[in-house]
Amino acid sequence: MKNISIKNDAGLLALALRLVVGWTYFSAFWRRTALANKLDPEAAGYIGEKFNAFLPNALGIKPIIQYLVENPDTLWVNMVIFTIVEGIVGLFIMFGLFTRIMSIGVFGLAMGILLGSGWIGTTCLDEWQIGVLGIATGFVLFLTASGKYSLDNYLIKNNFAITKKKWFAWLASGILPIKESVFPKVVLTGSLFILGITLMTNQVFHGGLWGTLHNKSIKPKLEISEGKITNNTVSFNIFRTEGVDVYGSWVIGIELLDNNNNTILEYNQDDLAILNKENISNYYVAKIKPGKHSLIIPLGAKAKLSLKNEILSTLPIGVYNLKITDISGAYWEHKIKK
Repeated sequence: MKNISIKNDAGLLALALRLVVGWTYFSAFWRRTALANKLDPEAAGYIGEKFNAFLPNALGIKPIIQYLVENPDTLWVNMVIFTIVEGIVGLFIMFGLFTRIMSIGVFGLAMGILLGSGWIGTTCLDEWQIGVLGIATGFVLFLTASGKYSLDNYLIKNNFAITKKKWFAWLASGILPIKESVFPKVVLTGSLFILGITLMTNQVFHGGLWGTLHNKSIKPKLEISEGKITNNTVSFNIFRTEGVDVYGSWVIGIELLDNNNNTILEYNQDDLAILNKENISNYYVAKIKPGKHSLIIPLGAKAKLSLKNEILSTLPIGVYNLKITDISGAYWEHKIKK
């Protein structure tokens, strides 16, 4: 009978899942603090800039992300808190301490990843898979809790006082105080709910159920808005909403054309590489800036560009075409009235 009970210890059977998932979350804390300083806003690889990349196509939480990336100090505080939470959740899950409340942490962190960055992934829908699998794992670990090899089990075996409390089974490990007749319905309902989230986000982010498959992490896309010509200045907003998140879009040309497609004003890649930073007013922590050979626009970055030239003050009233060209050959146009 002892062997049967061990074999049916669901928490023990989920040990590999607990250790691997726990490490994936703890390793985020470890990478950002011990291996590299990714919490320094001035350092390359700052986690806040990665977070900024989620903004263009986040689902449901976009206003929260936008508020944070518009307020760098608040963003930094939240990134520190987020990193500490990941470290605690990951460590406690691996050691099997207060497993059920930590599994809710896994569920919540994974949900944030899914809604914020589930649309990002150049090859295998990377962030979406991480998100949905994390949600499912959090639910499973809540049901199984920890078994033989865990601190929860150590506390139970040694009859610590807290294990006698009614809340211990809900927050740590042990038999969930749910009726036998109700428990299968809880499992089924939760599983179907998670499947629904999986299918819904797969369709919204990638068209995975019907229609045309799409991946917003393959090609860069720029949105141009609020273009205007005032006196000797043409100004406009530029916002990168799609493309690979690990490097920027390289803009090599900005042109202003008239109705006959004649070039009135042109900035080539050499001009953009030395563009004065005073001409760029960034909105978020991810910044558009001159690079060695072009104007670099990270994913999620948005800025107002103001380009001055005396020829603009003599332009007749009319409609003009602004054209921005990426090094890939892609270009985007925007009509501007004077």
